[in-house]
Amino acid sequence: MDRRNFFALAAAAMAAPPASGAAPPERGRFIEEMTWPEVAAAIGGGATTALLPTGGSEQNGPHMAIGKHNRIVRSCAGEIARRHGAALVAPVIAYVPEGGFDPPTENMAYPGTLGLSEPVFGALLREGARSLKLAGFRLVCFLGDHGLSQRMQGEVARTLDRAWRREGVRVATLDRYYGGNGQADYLRAQGFSPAEIGAHAGLLDTAELMGVAPDEVRTGLLAPKSWPRNSGAAGDPSRATPALGRVLLELKIAAGLAQLKEIEAAAARR
Repeated sequence: MDRRNFFALAAAAMAAPPASGAAPPERGRFIEEMTWPEVAAAIGGGATTALLPTGGSEQNGPHMAIGKHNRIVRSCAGEIARRHGAALVAPVIAYVPEGGFDPPTENMAYPGTLGLSEPVFGALLREGARSLKLAGFRLVCFLGDHGLSQRMQGEVARTLDRAWRREGVRVATLDRYYGGNGQADYLRAQGFSPAEIGAHAGLLDTAELMGVAPDEVRTGLLAPKSWPRNSGAAGDPSRATPALGRVLLELKIAAGLAQLKEIEAAAARR
């Protein structure tokens, strides 16, 4: 994302309410909250784009709830759909690759993490997309909030897109939401160090969860000095705030929405 947009987005996000909670998307945006006739009517009325969010149920250090990714991606997907105006959001896939099982590695080494092998995760993506295609959606977009989900989402999207294109159905992954959103550049521009930002459950992740589900952050445990030796976190969330989280969420939402619009525009030209 162009660095010139960082501060404009930041100012808007600081002034706005959280992406969920105080100001949720209007009813009828989330498929799981709708009846089947309501879904059929929405598709018939032009809502033929579906977002299929993937989160993760993993340890997030001593200070954040295991459902962090699920909360964040559901909120952001709802806001992307609201701004798009003709998209619905499928239920979040809450289990994703989290490391090895035997022996346990990465997040799988911690109690509470629920993981999948990559082949099983890929099958979930394929069958979820097939279900949405059967319902009448013409564009299915994966939206992943977890690093270990990105490769398989891209692979499945490319395979299904090639297979279904002749039927007028497209599949894509909105990978800029996760990997091309400008969050790290923004945080560095604000004076936060890479050691604070962290690779997992640091300042960035913690601020995001504060922005959507503050009750799921243990604010009394934000200082790394309070953590056990093998905390599972990498970073320092001491300076994380809900206001900072709203800025970071806005960057993800804007990146995902922009990519979605580009995909639709490219499809319309073909």
